[in-house]
Amino acid sequence: MNVNIQTVHFDADSKLISYIEKKISKIAQFHDRITKVDIYLKLDNIVHNIKDKIVEIKVMIPRHEFFVKQSSKSFEESFDVAMDSVITQIKRKKERQAA
Repeated sequence: MNVNIQTVHFDADSKLISYIEKKISKIAQFHDRITKVDIYLKLDNIVHNIKDKIVEIKVMIPRHEFFVKQSSKSFEESFDVAMDSVITQIKRKKERQAA
């Protein structure tokens, strides 16, 4: 599984990167054929004082791609919600294949 974390318009601190890497490593238990995971961290409303933290997660398996976009006031919160969503999508896909 190849994990790629990209930040847009800012540099993430090492605490945030290690938090994401630790959490994303658990995704392999939900599907055994995950080939690549792309994570994009973005700041929204840079012009204004309100900065929403946007996390996009793209998970690739053979012949399918899962994508989730989530925003909130912190990257950790956005990432956790997005992670839960992508895990739900993966589980649903596996259930459909098994049926």
